Amino acid sequence: MTTARGLHAHVLETLGQRIADGVLPAGTVVRPELVAGEFGVSRSVVREALRVLQSLGLVEPRQRVGTQVLPLTSWELLAPTVIRWRGASPAYFVQQRELLELRLGVEPVAAALVAGAADPGPSGEAVLLAARDMLDACGREDSRAYLEADVRFHRALLTGSGNAVFTHFAGTVEALLRTRTSESRDTISRWTRDAAVRHEAVALAVVAGDAAAAGEAATALLRVTRDEFIAEAPDT
Repeated sequence: MTTARGLHAHVLETLGQRIADGVLPAGTVVRPELVAGEFGVSRSVVREALRVLQSLGLVEPRQRVGTQVLPLTSWELLAPTVIRWRGASPAYFVQQRELLELRLGVEPVAAALVAGAADPGPSGEAVLLAARDMLDACGREDSRAYLEADVRFHRALLTGSGNAVFTHFAGTVEALLRTRTSESRDTISRWTRDAAVRHEAVALAVVAGDAAAAGEAATALLRVTRDEFIAEAPDT
């Protein structure tokens, strides 16, 4: 038996994905009675789903118009849920490039902050352990273990910076990394040893307390990844 929570989640996921896919483009009026009929749910379930979409900037109720889909410029583009929907949409490569460019301005600074801390100990060790786990996963050809270690690496780097905003950004980065697992067009989702080695270079600089080298290594890591995504993006 499907619970009310399950029905809400299904309606939310479907509508959110349709908006991200462009099936419901900006300006579309979402009519609760039609949605309720399509999914066989109550209007209260639909209203709750629309409230969540509104909180994410995807829709907005307008007087005498109804609930209208908003343009991309209104979306909460750093919210993990929105990242997941865009990651499963035709905007996958665009989102990867956009957020990698943003990460270039954040993660090298985070790496330098961890390395330059009075005692980078636990944070530095967590970053290094994650990088070594990535290398180990490469040897075992275990893509799931590689992904989990990659997530841990970037989370440890951002949370270890001591910057609360960077710590909050860790959820965004994790959501972005996880979109790669379901993208069949993404030929670089085959986790490589070269990428793991670049992660290790960042970690070694961090544990050595070399802030400049840590920042430079993180910049190199993200630039290579960004350039790979640009090269792999389909022609539009």
